[in-house]
Amino acid sequence: MTGFLRFFGMLNAAVWLGATAFFTLAVTPAAGSRDLFEVLGEKYFGYLSGAIIQIILTRYFYWHIVCALIAWLHLLAEWLYLGRTARRFWLALLGGLLAAGLVGGIWLGPKLRELHRGAHALNLRVEDRAAAMKRFEFWHGVFQGLNLFLLGGVAVYFWHATHPPDEVRFVGSSQFRG
Repeated sequence: MTGFLRFFGMLNAAVWLGATAFFTLAVTPAAGSRDLFEVLGEKYFGYLSGAIIQIILTRYFYWHIVCALIAWLHLLAEWLYLGRTARRFWLALLGGLLAAGLVGGIWLGPKLRELHRGAHALNLRVEDRAAAMKRFEFWHGVFQGLNLFLLGGVAVYFWHATHPPDEVRFVGSSQFRG
């Protein structure tokens, strides 16, 4: 059971880190790439590339929430089965990653989607669209910061999951009876 718990924790951390790195380093740049511009054309690129990334962004944050919950369940299983309590740093890190996923998935993602649609709405005045684009760019910057926190935090959690603490090798003298 110990081997299964360790494998399960490492698998979750690896999938979580892989998805985060893939989204950050491959999907996001591809959505604004010249190749996608050529496929969509100048007329549709601005709106459709943003709409595509908004759809993927929603699932990205849901993925973070699921992986963070699995990591919490893994810590709970280690505590119940092995009697190993987690240190405050790891609890705070997982709590921060879960909170960031919830904020991104429940609040920031829908806000970005709404601002993106407002920035490209044809039934709004030019000034209103420009104001929506300006707010979108600000909140997109907030998302980029949150995404960097998620990437760094998941990388640290991955390191922790793949380098478990050393087991106690020596028993204290109070354990022996003479």
